[in-house]
Amino acid sequence: MNTGPVPPRERGATIVPPHVVTRIATRTGRQVLAERTGANTVPRVSASVHPGTARLHLDLSLPYPLDLAPACRDIQRAVADQVGHLTGLRITEVTLDIRHLEAGNAERGRVH
Repeated sequence: MNTGPVPPRERGATIVPPHVVTRIATRTGRQVLAERTGANTVPRVSASVHPGTARLHLDLSLPYPLDLAPACRDIQRAVADQVGHLTGLRITEVTLDIRHLEAGNAERGRVH
């Protein structure tokens, strides 16, 4: 006897475990780094998940030379948007630790 839609309060909730958020953020971080910076590295990710929200922390290596401030903002925004879209969680914070700058393929010349 279905009398109509079940009210949200009675439907329950989908819970996304932290290890799932971490795995999604790792894959997303790798993809974003490749697209935005050309880096072929995998970030180390940790996630803190609360009902409806998550905070992410990424340890990563970036290519050198790179304008770090705009690149980091772009990475944070892209990771937050994509992880939020895939998990349904509101990403409240994405912190980055740049552990290493990797020399790029740019030609090194003499500075005059």
